Amino acid sequence: MIETYQFGTECKKLGFHFFTGVPCSFLNPLINFAINECEYITAVNEGEAVSIAAGAAIGGKKSVVLMQNSGLTNASSPLTSLIFPFRIPILGFVSLRGAAGLNDEPQHELMGRITAEWLTSMNIHWEYLSDRMEEALQQLNKANAFIDKNEPFFFIVKKGTLAKTELQKQTVKTTNNAVKLSKSTADEFPARIDALKVIQSHADQETVVLATTGKTGRELYQLKDASNQLYMVGSMGCVPSLALGICLARKEKDVIAIDGDGAILMRLGSLATNGYNSPPNLLHILLDNQTHDSTGGQQTVSHNVQFVDIAAACGYHRAVYVHSLSELDGYIQEWKSSKKLTFLHLKIAHGSLKELGRPSIKPFEVKERLQVFLND
Repeated sequence: MIETYQFGTECKKLGFHFFTGVPCSFLNPLINFAINECEYITAVNEGEAVSIAAGAAIGGKKSVVLMQNSGLTNASSPLTSLIFPFRIPILGFVSLRGAAGLNDEPQHELMGRITAEWLTSMNIHWEYLSDRMEEALQQLNKANAFIDKNEPFFFIVKKGTLAKTELQKQTVKTTNNAVKLSKSTADEFPARIDALKVIQSHADQETVVLATTGKTGRELYQLKDASNQLYMVGSMGCVPSLALGICLARKEKDVIAIDGDGAILMRLGSLATNGYNSPPNLLHILLDNQTHDSTGGQQTVSHNVQFVDIAAACGYHRAVYVHSLSELDGYIQEWKSSKKLTFLHLKIAHGSLKELGRPSIKPFEVKERLQVFLND
């Protein structure tokens, strides 16, 4: 068994100050250390945690994600379609529930057999974390070398590896909605490309623009490619969590996260995390055409969801239903001047540009130039 405080302190010496994750009893000591001694963001699911850590890493923070091995199934989308293609380095700790010979719950049995294989299949370097401190610190330095090469590294943690750490008293924070404006007139239903033009017009040298996967990112790229933009490929539903990580790492920058109805429904819990942390430099815009446009226009269930009410209930300072491009322009300007966590919901027309191309720049090149932009 290793002394968790000493191990955690060595993590901090290597620059790992930003932690996020989902609780697990095997990782309880390290999670408690992170809450007590570091910046820790509680995620609602493991995929969200990976995306938050990715955003913080893009923003320049060496990031750690913690999860139970069952959570690898939830995290597999951002691990394979965000971490891998964008070459984002995160340090991970995943517990080994369901290990051979361990009297554990039946739902962990299969994942206990395939955890290592699962990580290997996702091209993630990993090792079992040693229960001897000297060896564990050597492993930590090895992991750090991979992080420095823009490669993720995970530790698989067996039961009893980490010594107990008492959780200090936590401060309960409450964030409340101050402005909620619901639908009050007829919708204009603009084309997505026209909404993107309005958004791009507000993207100055202090503003990052993140576009959700599918035709949103492709249209943004075709409209105008720029170093302050990132086009999500895959990782559906993860753009607001990626935005949160960047916002927390780079509080001096404004971040606009452009979401879609299919995507936001996939990871709706991210609104709760964003609302709780309430970064004032985040503007979350939902462009809702009530379809999965990239896959042929299949209907979503967004017509039945009151997104403004949900964002308000989750603690977004402003949650506003937007009826037109002129309103969109005005509310973006209001956010730029007043800086409060804001959610805007605009219904748009079905369809997209004909003969729509794809970004010719590779995802990791998009990330690298965005990092240059952030550091200018």
